Parts: sequence; C-alpha cells; structure tokens
Amino acid sequence: MWWSLEGLAARKRVAARLRFFCDRSLFVTAWHDTECTLDAVSAALAVSGLVKRYGAVEALGGVDLEVRESELVGLLGPNGAGKSTLVKIACGLVRPTTGRAEVCGARAGSREARAALGYLAELFRFPGWMTADELLELHQRLAASHGGERERVDLLELVGLQDARRRPVEAMSKGMQQRLGIAQALVGSPRLLLLDEPTSALDPVGRRTVRTLLEELQRRGVSVLLNSHLLSEIELVCDRVVILLGGRVVAAGTPSELARPRGVEIETNEGKRTFPEAERDDIPRLVGELVRDGKSVYGARLLTSTLEDVYVEAVSGETS
Repeated sequence: MWWSLEGLAARKRVAARLRFFCDRSLFVTAWHDTECTLDAVSAALAVSGLVKRYGAVEALGGVDLEVRESELVGLLGPNGAGKSTLVKIACGLVRPTTGRAEVCGARAGSREARAALGYLAELFRFPGWMTADELLELHQRLAASHGGERERVDLLELVGLQDARRRPVEAMSKGMQQRLGIAQALVGSPRLLLLDEPTSALDPVGRRTVRTLLEELQRRGVSVLLNSHLLSEIELVCDRVVILLGGRVVAAGTPSELARPRGVEIETNEGKRTFPEAERDDIPRLVGELVRDGKSVYGARLLTSTLEDVYVEAVSGETS
C-alpha cells in the first residue's frame, strides 16, 4: 500500500497515541487514507497505586479503585480513612505523592478531566439571594457550558425543581437545596459525579427522592462515586462498595458479595428459631424435621450479614 506524506504523519500520530494508551483498551473504529478515528474505552474513574503523604502522615497507602461507566460505587470508611483525600485527588485539588488517578482516561486535574467531572461537597453553601436559574447560569459560565437556557430547564426538571426556577435559594427547603446542588454538579453533562453525603441531612422522603434521582442518572449513563455514612442508602442504591481504613482498601465488592451467611431462621407455632450453621440447601430438611416433630411451619429465610455488619467488621469497630 502506498502512503502519502500526510498518511505517514497520521500513522505516526496514531502510533504515539497507542504507546501513550498502552495500558488501556482501544478500538480502531475507522481507517481512512490519511487519518484514523480512535475511541478509547476507559473507566469513569481509575485509581491505581495511589499514595498521598503529608509529611510523615500517610493519608493514602496504595489505593486501587475503579468506577465503570453507568456504575454507582459507594465509598465508606471512618473519619481519617482517606475518603476526602481520594476525592480531592480525583477533583484535581490535591496531587498524589505516587500512583495514578484518571477521570475518563485523562489525568486527574487536567482540563479534560475537570470537564468530565461534576462535584457536590457535603457542606456546600449557595448565595441565598440567587434564584435556582441564576445559580445554574453562574455555574454554566464557570464550567464554560454552552447549554444555555435549555440545559438549565432540563436540569431543574431532572431534579424536580422545574416549578422553583425563579425561587431564591434561601426560600428553599434543605431537600430542595440538596437537589439543586446535584443539578449544578451536572452542568456541562459530566460523565462522572462525585457526591459527598448527599442525603445526610434529609428526611426519609428526601432520601428516597435523591435515590430515585441517582437511579435516573445511572440510566442516562452517568457514573457516580457516592461518599456516605448512611449504610442503608449505600446498600439500596450502589452497584459496588469500597471500604477504606487507614488509607487502604480493606473490603470491596457488590453488597451481595460482601454479605456473609449467618444461618437459617424458621418461624413455627412456637416462635422463631435460628440454625446458625445451616445453609440454603438445608432448609427443606429442617422444615421436614420440624413438621415431623409436630410443629407448624409458617416461614423460613436465609440469614445474611448486612452492609453494616460487613462495615463494622472491616473497620474493626473503629468509630468516626
């Protein structure tokens, strides 16, 4: 095959890209005479061997973590475990001592990474005199978003604040402000959302509203790293859980993977009875034995540890 000078130059550029992305999956989608179109497949957040030291204090001691596309990952750990440091590095506010952190394939803190990231802090404060629309317009300017009024209307509708567009922040409830905070984090259509305790100050109805919102964001392809102490919320909404302690990952997996069997509970006419060593396959035999002994059996269930049990065991009872 004969190549023009432009074609040879294009091949060299592609080769350089391939060397740069040597540790990522790549798809070559189309070859033309003088150019190649590449689509790098990368995680929304990829952290590898991340270490951060502040003098003699080690905040992170070699953390590996990944948030895949459209995935909700819960980040757990007591105060001082390294959660805030990890989030700050992902946002580009702090540089790691060693290791690598990437947002959508770009180095954390770079222009490309910041453009792909949305962040809502736990203790955020918006100017009380600003309306919801004015606040989103301000953040559009800060994020260099060209979505205009259409983006603001869509975001307020997404978080259920379409009727509060002209309402000042100071006239909103805590739950409304929390949802407005999520809307501002979504300005510019980021692929990754970092949320710090988004439901901590909400009542059960407000927490359910935010949970429904997170599920909708997942359907839209947004990835979320959720930092929270509300273990029940994490268990309900997250695909995977990562537990940090002392700057290291001490447990990771889906809630079902982290759960441990705790036996079988069977309810009879004499009350509930637990068989700690029993497993799922033992239930028919146990029920049969109880019936033969003249018991009336009303139900049987397999007992497993809750996320709270897993968390307490992982952090060895350490409190925040």
